[in-house]
Amino acid sequence: MQKEKFSSYPEFCEKYKIEVPDNFNFAFDFVDKTAAEDPTRLAMIHIDPDGVRAEKDFEFFSKASSRLANGLAKAGIGKGDRVMVILYRRIDWWVSMLACHKVGAVPVPSPNLLTVKDIEFRVNFAKIKSIIAEDSVADRVEEANASCPSLKVLIQAGKGKLAKGWLDIDGLCAENSDSFPRPADCAGGDDALLIFFSSGTTGQPKMVEHTHTYPLGHYTTGAYWHDLEPGNIHLTLADTGWGKAVWGKFYGQWMAGATVFTWDFRGKFNPAELLQIIADHKVTSFCAPPTVYRFMIREDLTKYDLSALTHCTTAGELLNASVFEAWQEATGKPLYEGYGQTESTLQIATFPHMTPKPGSIGKPCPGWDIALIDVEGNKCAAGEEGQICVRIDPAKPVGLFNGYLDEPEKTASVMVNGYYQTGDKAWMDEDGYYWFLGRTDDLIKSSGYRIGPFEVESALLTHAAVIESAVTGVPDPVRGQAVKATIVLADGFVGSAELTKELQNHVKKVTAPYKYPRVIEYVDELPKTISGKIKRAEIRAKDEEKYK
Repeated sequence: MQKEKFSSYPEFCEKYKIEVPDNFNFAFDFVDKTAAEDPTRLAMIHIDPDGVRAEKDFEFFSKASSRLANGLAKAGIGKGDRVMVILYRRIDWWVSMLACHKVGAVPVPSPNLLTVKDIEFRVNFAKIKSIIAEDSVADRVEEANASCPSLKVLIQAGKGKLAKGWLDIDGLCAENSDSFPRPADCAGGDDALLIFFSSGTTGQPKMVEHTHTYPLGHYTTGAYWHDLEPGNIHLTLADTGWGKAVWGKFYGQWMAGATVFTWDFRGKFNPAELLQIIADHKVTSFCAPPTVYRFMIREDLTKYDLSALTHCTTAGELLNASVFEAWQEATGKPLYEGYGQTESTLQIATFPHMTPKPGSIGKPCPGWDIALIDVEGNKCAAGEEGQICVRIDPAKPVGLFNGYLDEPEKTASVMVNGYYQTGDKAWMDEDGYYWFLGRTDDLIKSSGYRIGPFEVESALLTHAAVIESAVTGVPDPVRGQAVKATIVLADGFVGSAELTKELQNHVKKVTAPYKYPRVIEYVDELPKTISGKIKRAEIRAKDEEKYK
């Protein structure tokens, strides 16, 4: 694909269009096509858990995915069958995803932290037919298997011992041809491509279905938000069990001509190791959640040669101005923020031809007609708070999900009056930049004021004692709700009445005084989903009992 150049945001919106070929299938129409035209083009630089570097070209991914596709087909996996993929950042994940695309199966990328109960729920809810799992996860899959009647084919990756009835992914690939011609009934276009389970911050996760046109929506992500050019090396720090992996480690980056850099670390990331990886392997483009940058700026960045780094982006949660400023001061690189959901590709972003405003998620992407709508259904003027809504009439933008599978009521509840309602609130300034406020359920109503948790969390994070915080509302007989902060302290700090007073006064100075937390609780860690999102609903539920 050829990247067009635009000199301004208005020109970008006016001229940029995503062309959607008939019956598009990423595995055949991009990967195999690229392998045929430029077989040695570098697709991936991979660093395994032992630090060993491997380089893989498009010929490798074309042939390896065809071998696995043949193996899946022989095992009885075909068009429309759902395949749960529970793999770390090993190369097998990309091969498995492409193989599913080729046979028309529908992969369900899933995190390796799933419990037996999680696996049972998801397999039965989604009617999963096959699981491709990491050897360290296989025992949990095996335990769940007895309660999962739809499961027929189990495939293991890694060197662990195979349980009875399991297939080995390496053996499955080795015994099959590296040619897999496009089937006559090839999946593509509006057929199901993949399913994500939503993170479940407010209840049971939902099944989010995307079609084969979905990868095309991520060209905007790779070519324009990540600002990638052919030959660039891009690292998105994301787990392969969640949507951010295909946002930053797959479709858009390859279509933009870049090499995907994959660091297969296990467990929690170490900021010093990450910085060394970026420096040693000359990563040119980097994307991570603000929390990662927050940890990185606590390191001595002068120890690392980051001169190859040309562009930095962030998403997944809101960026605090203090983190933006510290990173830019240390590296000379601003952070370009973006916003989207499991249900979509990139919706709103700060692009390279725009001046970043610290804390703003940017402006709507070309092809995305975004409106802020208030509770009465009216469009909001500049400065007014409203729900982020995406126009879907007369047509949905490329990259927006089909709906929540098997839950038509939930789908109908968010597809209202020609708009998809995201459930997120924001306001827009006079320059057209959007400022995220949080989930509609997370807003705090106190003494007539509407307070977004992010505003208070941002203020708290500018204090040296705070490493992480979650702000919620607790019942208050006078105010309706009082602002509460649940705080994880940095090393060397201990919760006390004196520190509480200091933090309250700090917030009063940084933001409007009425927003300060009247209640502060210190904890060792915040409750989070397995994707790392704070479960404010869980905090609120506990506080309803505590403060009633």
